[in-house]
Amino acid sequence: MSRVYNFSAGPAILPEEVLREAAEEMLDYQGSGMSVMEMSHRSKVYDGIIKEAEADLRDLMNIPDNYKVLFLQGGASQQFAMIPMNLMKNKKAAYIVTGQWAKKAFQEGQNYGEAVKVASSEDETFSYIPDCSDLDIPEDADYVYICENNTIYGTKYKTLPNTKGHTLVADVSSCFLSEPVDVSKYGIIYGGVQKNIGPAGVVIVIIREDLITEDTLPGTPTMLKYKTHADADSLYNTPPAYGIYVCGKVFKWLKKMGGLSVMKERNEEKAKILYEFLDESKMFKGTVRKEDRSLMNVPFVTGDKDLDAKFVKEAEAAGFVNLKGHRTVGGMRASIYNAMPKEGVEKLVAFMKKFEEEN
Repeated sequence: MSRVYNFSAGPAILPEEVLREAAEEMLDYQGSGMSVMEMSHRSKVYDGIIKEAEADLRDLMNIPDNYKVLFLQGGASQQFAMIPMNLMKNKKAAYIVTGQWAKKAFQEGQNYGEAVKVASSEDETFSYIPDCSDLDIPEDADYVYICENNTIYGTKYKTLPNTKGHTLVADVSSCFLSEPVDVSKYGIIYGGVQKNIGPAGVVIVIIREDLITEDTLPGTPTMLKYKTHADADSLYNTPPAYGIYVCGKVFKWLKKMGGLSVMKERNEEKAKILYEFLDESKMFKGTVRKEDRSLMNVPFVTGDKDLDAKFVKEAEAAGFVNLKGHRTVGGMRASIYNAMPKEGVEKLVAFMKKFEEEN
């Protein structure tokens, strides 16, 4: 079996050891005589799986006791509506728009009340994070919303915005578990798992308990109330059971690797290899302001569309796949999530050097 180096932005690379373990348990999970895929979510065995996954995640992130962990469906995109439905008591919220997903959340928020754009980096194709130290946030805003790591554009908040006492809500889909995080700074921190944690189909929402109330916007469906899922420990209906099981395995893998501070060091080391090459290359250029660069998603261009296309094609033939940039940016993008080994980045850079010499 030959595995490629998969630089996809999501669904993305998973730790090989996790995949092997899941493969070994595929037909018989720990002597139960069946696969986790076939198992009742109400069974004792599955209850153990989901509870252990939550306990390991709490441990990894040091999640305070007054936060609930919810394993939901609908991806991050469904949260764009669920958040205002549950939190917009004053029918007003502030949004910082630093990329396509933050923009979509902002547009969705307008369906439920007054969504106010308090900062944006759209003027320069989202290639930087605006200064958020003194924003004009409406007094009566219910929350301030950010997308912390912008997968498409390769930017990351290095400092959280000054929310002036308002609840911070953050989509962390593409930087989830890539570094230590102080959960207490957020009202809600959430993300789709298919980038840095598990297979597509699960979104994890970590929410402060005081934000979980019966008092949602009129007409909010039962399935879109946080209280529904919090009261039922994520088992109100059939959850994405197999996906949660794989996430649980990734949490164990992360703990075995040494936790989030070790992952941060590894991720910084990997990103440095690629960014240093981009900074000295005559052909390839990074597209993001240096101080706002993401450790997870690295977009770059040659400045020539045909050359970009040639690079992507030749890279794929050499075993470096999914390097084509998002259609809104063009060029290339290497997503180097937790599961990407350092050697994958080193080999990619060696390939880029060779390509540069030949072209």
